[in-house]
Amino acid sequence: MKIRVGFGYDVHKLVEERDLWLGGIKIEYTKGLLGHSDADVLIHAICDAILGAANMRDIGFHFPDTADEYENVDSKLLLGQVKELIATKGYVIGNIDATICAEKPKINPHIPQMQTVMASILNIDIEDISIKATTSERMGFVGRQEGFAAYATVLIEKHS
Repeated sequence: MKIRVGFGYDVHKLVEERDLWLGGIKIEYTKGLLGHSDADVLIHAICDAILGAANMRDIGFHFPDTADEYENVDSKLLLGQVKELIATKGYVIGNIDATICAEKPKINPHIPQMQTVMASILNIDIEDISIKATTSERMGFVGRQEGFAAYATVLIEKHS
């Protein structure tokens, strides 16, 4: 068996009059994340980690923000396509470890639903998706509540 590890990072700005999509679920909040797609910062970081592990560039390469077909796209669709892309090289996802950085709203209550949604898309066990939430102790753009950041590490496997 061959294993590879990838790392992903993404940020999006918080703005008025946008829905907040995170980990494939809609979270009720006064602001949402700005982006060409639904701006799901967690899924984007995970996609980059998966693609990086397979040495397949990044999410912007495969789904450019200049392409009309990806405007307001549901990031869950991108996650499913990334799973299919790495499958062309014989890889499957082993596990995911991700962290969301946000001051508000509280993310922890939503983590089980995020795990369920992404596990279904990726066809892996919920236990293979670790999601953590933290703040930045009111420092930087996250601390000023200007945006969210997300980090992800992914292990992929190829069975001989």
